[in-house]
Amino acid sequence: MNVVPAVQADTLNAVTVIADRGVVVSKGETVKLKSTISITDALEAVPGITMGDYGGFAGLKTVSLRGLGSAHTAIYIDGVRLGNISSGQADLGNFDFGGFAGAIIDYAQNSLSFVTAKPVFDGSPFAGNLSLRGGSFETWQGQGRFDFRLSDKVCASASVNGLSSKGNFPYGDEGKMRANNDIRKAGSTVDVWGKLRGGQWHTKAFFNSSDRGTPGSTDWPSTDRQKDKNAFLQGVLQEQVTERYSILASAKGSYDDLKYLSEWGDSDYVQKEAQLNLTQNFAATGWLDASLTLDWQWDGLQASIYGSPCDMSRSTALATASASFHPKGFDAVIALELANYSDKGAESRTVLSPSVQLRKGVIKGLDIVAFARRAYRMPTFNELYYPGFGNSSLKAEDALLSDIGAEWRGVLCPHLSFSTKLDFFWNSLKNKIVSVPTEADPSIWLPYNVGLARMLGGELQAGLQYSGNGVRSSLNARYSINDAVDRTPDSYSFGEQLPFVARNNFSLSADASWKGWEGVLSYALHTGRNGSSGPMPGYNTLNISVGKDFRIKDRMSLSLKLHARNLADCRYELAAGYPMPGRSLCGEIGFRF
Repeated sequence: MNVVPAVQADTLNAVTVIADRGVVVSKGETVKLKSTISITDALEAVPGITMGDYGGFAGLKTVSLRGLGSAHTAIYIDGVRLGNISSGQADLGNFDFGGFAGAIIDYAQNSLSFVTAKPVFDGSPFAGNLSLRGGSFETWQGQGRFDFRLSDKVCASASVNGLSSKGNFPYGDEGKMRANNDIRKAGSTVDVWGKLRGGQWHTKAFFNSSDRGTPGSTDWPSTDRQKDKNAFLQGVLQEQVTERYSILASAKGSYDDLKYLSEWGDSDYVQKEAQLNLTQNFAATGWLDASLTLDWQWDGLQASIYGSPCDMSRSTALATASASFHPKGFDAVIALELANYSDKGAESRTVLSPSVQLRKGVIKGLDIVAFARRAYRMPTFNELYYPGFGNSSLKAEDALLSDIGAEWRGVLCPHLSFSTKLDFFWNSLKNKIVSVPTEADPSIWLPYNVGLARMLGGELQAGLQYSGNGVRSSLNARYSINDAVDRTPDSYSFGEQLPFVARNNFSLSADASWKGWEGVLSYALHTGRNGSSGPMPGYNTLNISVGKDFRIKDRMSLSLKLHARNLADCRYELAAGYPMPGRSLCGEIGFRF
């Protein structure tokens, strides 16, 4: 678990830590989610991130860091992990990202943490925000958020959102139209924050319901449909018990029901999850900190897959001991995690994962940072137990993550600052789970531990930030190269780039605000990609948002915005056979009170 702050709306500057797993190996960066139409737009320009997007609002949306795969990437919501024991892929399309202020990407923990915007009150105990978007492909989005200051120590937020899109966008060069890609979705969230004498707490209740088409690939179109219901309740408590001892506790319960309606037979996946997490932090001396973390998680899956019943469960217990040494100008973190996985009716598995991180200050503003970490990914229930296609003897995927880089920050003049980062990384993944044809029947594919992959690359970032004379602006350029190569012996793709991981990625983003005007521009270019059956063309996207806030009177304002996505109308695919929308326009009107 990462440092996951609760923040004020639309900013990630002065944060209040609400979830921190103690002393951990961590290296990350923060991404704002302001003026974002979809999560893909916000993250595709970040170095090291590969988005899995099956096109349109109805398509499954996943994220992978540095080529390790979406099942290897942990997703957190306000410090508590989001799970999917069935496929291992959390569908980010289920969430309304208008309620999040930002995301923290942690390359050492291989995780992505989303942060809910904490209410800001301007002399009133109540605040609200209503917005409506409408645009291309018959898409409508509505959102409402209402904030309440219940006392000096307690505040709450309630939000509702809805989405309707026919998703009938053209693709390719022949004017074909994507069909059965519609979606209707509604959701609600309730957050409550509170202050304690020595800490704070945060609870979140979430519900989502959606009905969408699943059009299949362009080679194998389908009329199948999917219906989802997702709900969870979670809470986080942080308390500074004494000057040298603090605790962090969190708990979660979730329920997910996915119904897949197909002409080949219907399937129903019901997943339940319970989590308990406790971290104890010890400030031993001025240069030594330590922590002990105990986590327990239970996942259950009851499914009817094409008429075959499936009833499985997994209990996971983790214990992590870590220490941080920080004499002047130097920091070192050493951690050791012991994990036990126990599946119903199967032999339990125990895994030991060490990690280390070093940080050295060279000169003022310039740090050298390095980390190495062993990470495991247990097979999902689909890979192990899917009727007729699972393999119960699969081993866990075993990965080694390593990185070394430099970070330099400074001030050029009173209103202008800069930041640069240079990273080199090397990841190794063995026991990779891949599906291959069986010898007895080549038409039947089963998962096996036959994969080996190496990811070698570098990332360079440079940014300028200006604040003065009523203007706030930033300019950021990023380039990354990821030589993510299949090293599986006797593989048909030996020596080739891993599917869907771009070798070269370049992005440029800029934003500015002045007297209520706001503009955001982002450009991304990705080349050197392979699909599951050969090379895929590179692609670029250009997104622009402009808007203006009009103050009506005290504590009331009206905003108008225009979003243009993929302005150059580049026709591309992030997953082979699943085209992404071309040029689209969206208008937005908002009312704050």
